[in-house]
Amino acid sequence: MFESLQEKLDRALHGLKGHGHITELNIANTVKEIRRALVDADVNYKIAKEFTAKVKDEAMGQNVITALEPGQLLVKIVHDELTALMGGNMVDINIDGKPAVILIAGLQGSGKTTFCSKLANFLKTKRTKKVMLVACDVYRPAAVEQLKVMGEKVGCHVYWEEFSKDPVSIAQNAVQYAKDNGFHIVIVDTAGRLAVDEQMMNEISQVKAAIQPSETLFVVDSMTGQDAINTAKTFNERLDFDGVVLTKLDGDTRGGAALSIRYEVHKPIKFISYGEKPESMDYFYPERMSQRILGMGDIVSFVERAQEQFDSRQAAELEKKIRKNQLDFNDYMAQLQQIKRMGNIKDLINMVPGMSKMLQNVDIKEDSFKQVEAIILSMTPRERANPDLLNPSRRKRIAEGSGNKPEQINAFLKQFDEMRKFLKTMSKHGGAMPNINPFGGK
Repeated sequence: MFESLQEKLDRALHGLKGHGHITELNIANTVKEIRRALVDADVNYKIAKEFTAKVKDEAMGQNVITALEPGQLLVKIVHDELTALMGGNMVDINIDGKPAVILIAGLQGSGKTTFCSKLANFLKTKRTKKVMLVACDVYRPAAVEQLKVMGEKVGCHVYWEEFSKDPVSIAQNAVQYAKDNGFHIVIVDTAGRLAVDEQMMNEISQVKAAIQPSETLFVVDSMTGQDAINTAKTFNERLDFDGVVLTKLDGDTRGGAALSIRYEVHKPIKFISYGEKPESMDYFYPERMSQRILGMGDIVSFVERAQEQFDSRQAAELEKKIRKNQLDFNDYMAQLQQIKRMGNIKDLINMVPGMSKMLQNVDIKEDSFKQVEAIILSMTPRERANPDLLNPSRRKRIAEGSGNKPEQINAFLKQFDEMRKFLKTMSKHGGAMPNINPFGGK
């Protein structure tokens, strides 16, 4: 996410030379490069120009602390201005009402239906609410079935009407059903089109008028750049929505939508979505996003995701096994699963300060764990629980079963053994490490 923008901004900001203070002379080229980086990221030229003008005005003549370079001071100024451009503060969703009704709108292919299930899971697990999903997309083939499958996956009831083709009636009946059956929140998935048309806008407006939602969210594909801004403007004119959801942030997005939409539409970005897993969404924090764009990481979000997967009882048991050098492949696999549930690997790397720069030339694939998982799953239960059983004949069988060469199995087992020894040594010094490095080694 934002790799190209991050790289160009980094080059521009750290090219600033001189000491003492920032002057018109030493900042001119830097500001020009920042503006170019933003335009390349599909930020509207007018916004990019206004943004860099603010940065320049803020920076001019500021005294530079002795320990800092002008470029470091400018990083802070750009960070603050980026944060302000994206809204400044996190804005929560409104779930007042009995039940609270949340209307989801957007174009076809923007990720509406997937987001509906993610939001249901989010509100169910983090807000402990009883959530119901409503299938009001009566046009797209298999749209209702898709929502039913996703609802089942996250454990939420899905309301649908097999023979009705009237979204307004379906939505009204669903809200009444929710009232009668004690649901706290109703999330209404609506139809999208490949482009904005009058029929679509009339229909979504009628649905909103009929159910009077406490929250209306516009879902936008972040990879569509300025097109996303224009679509958001059109929807906002008709719906006056409450907030924006940016989807597909794990893709090759240039960042224009994230940086521009708050400025253009005057509505906050409330959520981001970055994968297919039910838990792969979060609130939108402008300051954290600004930090990530500038390569400063987002350690707060990283820790929050880790804590969601952290099992204190399991960690205590793992520490005991580490101290006794009894770590086995079942433990290793459990740790891999925890890390995988935290989200996209590249996304996690970008959250750790300095890590993305260190690994910028390393090709880290999302299926990095598959080879290790295949090796472990090719072992018998007894072998997983007893790593020392793996003699040459067993290793050969595991290699054949996992699609690897014997030397790859040997290399993995060597790494695993070294890791066990390292963790045992750490534990003796009072620093046991519950999270195992999924790439092997120390």
